[in-house]
Amino acid sequence: MDLNFTEEELAFRDECRRFFTTEIPAALREKVAQGDHLSKDEYVTTQRILNARGWAVPHWPVAWGGQDWTPVQTYLYQDEMQQANVPAPLAFNVSMVGPVIAQFGSEAQKKRFLPRCANLDDWWCQGFSEPGSGSDLASLRTTAKRVGDKYIVNGQKTWTTLAQHADWIFNLVRTDPTAKKQEGISFLLIDMKTPGIKVRPIQTIDGGHEVNEVFFDDVEVPAENLVGEENKGWDYAKFLLGNERTGIARVGVSKARIRRLKQLAAREVAGDVPLIEDRRFREKLAEVEIELKALEMTQLRVVADERRAVKGKPNPASSILKIKGSEIQQRITELTMDLAGPYAWPYTRDEDEGSNEPPVGPDFAAEAAPMYFNYRKVSIYGGSNEIQRNIIAKAILGF
Repeated sequence: MDLNFTEEELAFRDECRRFFTTEIPAALREKVAQGDHLSKDEYVTTQRILNARGWAVPHWPVAWGGQDWTPVQTYLYQDEMQQANVPAPLAFNVSMVGPVIAQFGSEAQKKRFLPRCANLDDWWCQGFSEPGSGSDLASLRTTAKRVGDKYIVNGQKTWTTLAQHADWIFNLVRTDPTAKKQEGISFLLIDMKTPGIKVRPIQTIDGGHEVNEVFFDDVEVPAENLVGEENKGWDYAKFLLGNERTGIARVGVSKARIRRLKQLAAREVAGDVPLIEDRRFREKLAEVEIELKALEMTQLRVVADERRAVKGKPNPASSILKIKGSEIQQRITELTMDLAGPYAWPYTRDEDEGSNEPPVGPDFAAEAAPMYFNYRKVSIYGGSNEIQRNIIAKAILGF
């Protein structure tokens, strides 16, 4: 298997690198590098720059803004974007609801939603998880009852990321309470301004407001907002989750953070010696770098295999990438905590005001603990690592 890039692919990589490092504001990319939370306007600014270039939704159908890139080009685009600390296009729009509408939506839905979705004119959030329905998502209880030309929605969603910014929510709802769990679920598009919707924040362990509870009390949704067929929503959800896991290893992000970690370790001194020269710290850093290189090689093999894969069929190897990628991201935050030492611990993040106190020690210490706590989630979202191990056992090992 040849994992070398062709001259054309290298030229494409250089084109991506130039664009990301010259067209995306440096101050914004520096915020990403430091682990700061971005505002809604900053996400919108970045995505509209990408969309103007035609690069916000390259994996979509060409008719709706896609680029028809090869798997290698898609890999290079993602890797260079991540290494340049460019905020990725909003996943709820470009990797979740957008592909579902493009694949299963009506022509009217495609024309109405997809251009605005790509340009982040509408901010979407995901209404899947519920209290008691996380890993066992098919047990969800939010109901949608058809009454004439509309649905009446009642229930609750939880862990709804960035719902405080959202204009729309794509919701899994139970439309047939008598059917088996997966067979009675539908996929609805709901305007967040509709009467009866209430968003309540959940403060996370890092002190931030990233996730929410969303309540639906007799919310009226036009029947035309049903995607595809009634009671086929589970099929669309599986398609969406396959797209959500695209690039979930985030190799480029980890590369960029290790580079920054080395720069910080060369600057910070312990006992008159830069921490980068501390033997134990170097051993731990080298261990993570080796794991990351192995992950990168595995990802390249998956990319090479995609040339021969059945289009639209998820590659079970993505579960391996997800497990190792999330573990490496978490270990990098642990190394950053080691680097910050006792200066890290007093700080928690406030999304609107930054850390709750100015840092006593080095500047990066204020974000070390919030990022460490926040990254406990990466082994859970997109399908927990335990679930990924079950997929590997069944689809790869044949157990």
